[in-house]
Amino acid sequence: MHEWSLAEGVISTAVSVAKDNDAENILAINIKIGELQQVEMDIFELALEETAKDTLAEDSEIRIEKVNAIFKCRVCGEEWNFGESEKNLAEEEAESIHFLPDFAHTYIRCPDCNSPDFKIIKGRGVWIESVELE
Repeated sequence: MHEWSLAEGVISTAVSVAKDNDAENILAINIKIGELQQVEMDIFELALEETAKDTLAEDSEIRIEKVNAIFKCRVCGEEWNFGESEKNLAEEEAESIHFLPDFAHTYIRCPDCNSPDFKIIKGRGVWIESVELE
C-alpha cells in the first residue's frame, strides 16, 4: 500500500509550501502520477483525504492527472507505451513493477527487437505540479 506513503508525502510537501509562503489555506493541489507507478487511484484519493485532515490542505481541491508511460528502445529506437507491455505481464511481475518501477527493465522487452535496454521517456513517478494558496 504505497499509496498511503505517497499521499503523506504529497500532503506534507503541500503544507510545507503553504507555510513557507505564509499562506492561510491551500486551495488546490495539482498532482501528476506516472502510469508506471500503477497507483490504485481509489486508495490514493482516500489516503489524500484522510492525510489532509486537520492540516492546511483539509479543504483543498485535489486534481490528479495520469501521465502515460512511454518507453524507447536504446537498440532499435522503437517507442511503445506501458499498456502494450502490461498485457503480457504475469500478475507477480506487474506487482513488482507497482512497488519498484525500475523492475520494468527486468520484465519488459522492446516489442520490435526484444531488447531489455530501453529508457523511460515519461510516465514515471508522482509529483506536485503546483499548489494554489490563499
